[in-house]
Amino acid sequence: MSRELSPREIAERSLIKTYRKSLWNPFIAAVKRYELVSPGDRIAVCVSGGKDSMVLAKLMQELQKHTERPFELVFLAMDPGYNPANRLLLEENARRLGVPLTVFQSDIFDVTVQVEKNPCYLCARMRRGCLYAKAQELGCNKIALGHHFSDVIETTLLGLFYGAQLQAMPPKLRSKNFPGLELIRPLYCVHEDAVLRWRDYNDLRFLQCACRFTESRDASGDGVGESKRQEIKLLLRELKKTNPNIEKSIFRAIHGVQLDTFPGFKHRGRAFGFNDLYNSSPVFGGGADA
Repeated sequence: MSRELSPREIAERSLIKTYRKSLWNPFIAAVKRYELVSPGDRIAVCVSGGKDSMVLAKLMQELQKHTERPFELVFLAMDPGYNPANRLLLEENARRLGVPLTVFQSDIFDVTVQVEKNPCYLCARMRRGCLYAKAQELGCNKIALGHHFSDVIETTLLGLFYGAQLQAMPPKLRSKNFPGLELIRPLYCVHEDAVLRWRDYNDLRFLQCACRFTESRDASGDGVGESKRQEIKLLLRELKKTNPNIEKSIFRAIHGVQLDTFPGFKHRGRAFGFNDLYNSSPVFGGGADA
């Protein structure tokens, strides 16, 4: 008689079998395409307690288990001021799924709750800084975050619609304030819908944002509230009804930006004007007649 699998074993098996095409394969594709993991890396996988960071933790464990190019993992969780129930949920999910967390405390929620303008932006920046500092203290050279394909698309549209900029979310970047540390996004090619299906298949319940700024959104009943990101999610949902490949088109577009068609752009913080480039290079601005 075969042994009954534990919840952890079922979750791990589902990653590479049931959801191999939608989770494992795109995860591996991103790791390879963007060269996110190298032999000898010591990677801090940042676990917030949400579905995305937890599936990232499990995928990184599977990668470590099956790779022939060994690397180390540290599973880093910051408590920014969770209430006891949310802290308990984070720790219980980690135990259930076999993720050995290193948890440290901060007072970020106490600080950001006093800010009226862009508290979520401030919270994200402060959390990032705390995670970088802790990862560096633990001897890591990379931190892995759970941003996925859907985050990439939504962030691109948010910048265009509300930030007056064409700016994407890169698959990796070097830290300016913490020399030697690199941020990587191994879920870059993984769709959020696949993460949701894995969560539901394994009957898991994860943290949402767990702060008071999401209360109005959750109470609104339409999933939007005051969140612009939720607004973009609903817009994409509507657009996909007539164009199912719209997200794929946006993703391909940010990989093939035609700079010589833009009247201006920035590179590494330096602004380049159209006239300067047009007048200095016979190639720039060339092409078919308008």
